[in-house]
Amino acid sequence: MVAPLIWTLLLSLKGNAELMRDSATAFSAPYTIDNYRAIVTGSLVPRWLLNSTIVALGQTAGVLILCSLAGYGFARFEFPYRRAIFAFVVIGLAIPEQAVILPRHQLFALLGLHNSYPGLILPGLVAPFGVLFMTQYFRAIPRDLDEAALLDGASRLTLFWKVLLPLTIPAQATLGVFTFLGAWNDYWWPLISATTSDRYTLTVGLASSQMNYAQTSGLGFLMAQAVFASVPILAVYVIFQKQIVRAMAGTAVR
Repeated sequence: MVAPLIWTLLLSLKGNAELMRDSATAFSAPYTIDNYRAIVTGSLVPRWLLNSTIVALGQTAGVLILCSLAGYGFARFEFPYRRAIFAFVVIGLAIPEQAVILPRHQLFALLGLHNSYPGLILPGLVAPFGVLFMTQYFRAIPRDLDEAALLDGASRLTLFWKVLLPLTIPAQATLGVFTFLGAWNDYWWPLISATTSDRYTLTVGLASSQMNYAQTSGLGFLMAQAVFASVPILAVYVIFQKQIVRAMAGTAVR
């Protein structure tokens, strides 16, 4: 796993002309940051980075809000057909995205949402795993807390916001990281929905760069793009790794 990452990093620090002669020179000096300088000053990569950030953060925020509310509702309320609705949501885990791509494309085309941030964000808000995950986490919280808060005069909204939601922070962090990574690495839907280069996400933009540069003098530049795109994901995991471990351990115990 580590070897391709090191190879990519070394190639990104070599001049493109030198790599055209022999890529084995990646193991020897001199090294340069010209490829990274070219990314910042003369490419669309910063724009693609901004697009991916907006889409990933938008999907993450939306999934956390919707799945937390849905999980709270399924775990704490009794309403008609609750089990049937929950089963319908869980069945969504078995439906591959490719199975609904045509109607989704037609729907978004009808609404004029292609080549827009809402068009890239909205499909990612459908998260049956997130609903299942948050429902199970809320169910594991003792109902005694609900009764105590309601006896003190708290409303259902206050109970959710000030009592139960803070207890789910490890689960929120885990779901948020998984959602962010999924949105950041998504290639299928952005490839279909974003058809102009200024709306490309990093995955689509890097793929288009590979077609243009992989067999030309831009090999080092392409590798620098890959490293540049990986840094935000690494930062997110490093920041939230403790919450991920806590949530996984808590779910396993329950």
